[in-house]
Amino acid sequence: QVQLVESGGGLVQAGGSLRLSCAASGRTFSSYAMGWFRQAPGKEREFVAAVSWSGATTYTNSVKGRFTISRDNAKNTVYLQMNSLKPEDTAVYYCAAESGGLARRTPFGYDYWGQGTQVTVSS
Repeated sequence: QVQLVESGGGLVQAGGSLRLSCAASGRTFSSYAMGWFRQAPGKEREFVAAVSWSGATTYTNSVKGRFTISRDNAKNTVYLQMNSLKPEDTAVYYCAAESGGLARRTPFGYDYWGQGTQVTVSS
């Protein structure tokens, strides 16, 4: 069983930055792929970024060049650095763990989810 706890959300003006963190329990963190997803009111949960067990990363097009996902296996933590934030980035952000180690772009392949952290970008 893996427990995930997100932090770092908040209110920021457009053009600002936030760094989200997701702390994971368990001894096998390094073998998991980790993903970030987001869900805005009235919309489906969508993929944002993911990092495989080996460190390979993938991003949705709308955040490429602005967001960076990284992992620190020594700290059992994955990060999402978000720069040049836009009002359309406003959502609840969730981290997720995938036991097969693959950086999937769909939420259906992930085994564990955090409770989410709110990100609000004002215009």
